Amino acid sequence: MSDDKQIASRLKGFLLRREIIITAVIVALLTFLLISRGVPMILTIFIDFAIFAIVTMSLNLEVGYTGISQFGRVLAVIAGAFGAGAIPGRVMAAIMGLPWGASYAEATVNFKLVPQLTAVLEKSWFLSIVFLIFCLLVAALLGAGVGWLTSRPAIRLKEAYLGISLLAFGDLFMWIGHNWEPLVGATTSVYIPDPFRFVPGNRFQAVVITVFVIAFLIYFFINKLTHSPFGRTLKMVRDNEISAAAAGKDVVKIRTQSLMIGSAIAAIGGALYVIYTGAATAIGFTRLTWTFWPWAFMMLGGIGSNLGVLLGVFLLTILRSMITIFRFQVFGFLIQWGIDPTWLEYTLMGAVIIVVVLFLPHGLVPEKVEPVLPAERVKKVTSSRGRFLT
Repeated sequence: MSDDKQIASRLKGFLLRREIIITAVIVALLTFLLISRGVPMILTIFIDFAIFAIVTMSLNLEVGYTGISQFGRVLAVIAGAFGAGAIPGRVMAAIMGLPWGASYAEATVNFKLVPQLTAVLEKSWFLSIVFLIFCLLVAALLGAGVGWLTSRPAIRLKEAYLGISLLAFGDLFMWIGHNWEPLVGATTSVYIPDPFRFVPGNRFQAVVITVFVIAFLIYFFINKLTHSPFGRTLKMVRDNEISAAAAGKDVVKIRTQSLMIGSAIAAIGGALYVIYTGAATAIGFTRLTWTFWPWAFMMLGGIGSNLGVLLGVFLLTILRSMITIFRFQVFGFLIQWGIDPTWLEYTLMGAVIIVVVLFLPHGLVPEKVEPVLPAERVKKVTSSRGRFLT
């Protein structure tokens, strides 16, 4: 085969790869939305994608790489959101000599207090960045603590039993926040000092860029982690715990580490969400949004595939946005039959998930089996052994 034919064959194979096709579809849909709806819609999609990508990648680390039945992802997200809403603002208020105890979360006090704290941050970009980093550190530490806490039942329980236990943990924390006012205001919201207010007139763009960059930094971190010896150990535990234990691996410790790392990352996603919205509302963290949707994203993208998860979140976020935008324009005629197009988001997204499960059971970009050693190294080892035997 000539060099030109080889190049053409390689180019054709490259263009037919799933990830390239999906990326092209994403770019096409974004271009359509940019032309029809403008830049604000694209930025909204980007911020939703970035936050859910963080949460879904953390879920994939625990489920796809470690094999933990994690049906309580909302728990770590809540820990990060409550941490960002309850602690950094109080610390700042205490330093300034303002109310910071239980009264900080009271609606009449918090409503007046937080603008004062934001006014201080608005005057200093350095202080704003320090406050943002502090929020994320608090969230990550609380998330890791929650991960350790949930690892206790994960030591003894498996599959459905573990999944139900983690699901119950998530609901428990949500209802604690909803009923205990000193934490995050109970039935009312706790406002959060805004670390992006120092950007004049471009607050939304600054949030989008920051969260987007953090999401990709986390992607590179998880990708590096899962391709390290630790990542291969996670897969060993996922595939066969008995073999892992026989090989001298501490399965309990490994599962605990996976839950702590994954929960810390998910908590960062929860903190970024409440900082973006400006308030922490306990009842807003439901299992539908913060457990079911990440699972749907992960299944669509490919369980155990970091790139697949990233593309799956992006594609499904765009599809959800398009359904929300065009459901009345396209399906408005259903009203005369007594069908409210408002609920088509869940119906159509459920149909998308069913189609993917039926025709692409391993997701859009399935997990690739990668050798521990590079191909060249394997050839050298086998050739040297062949010479030794002869």
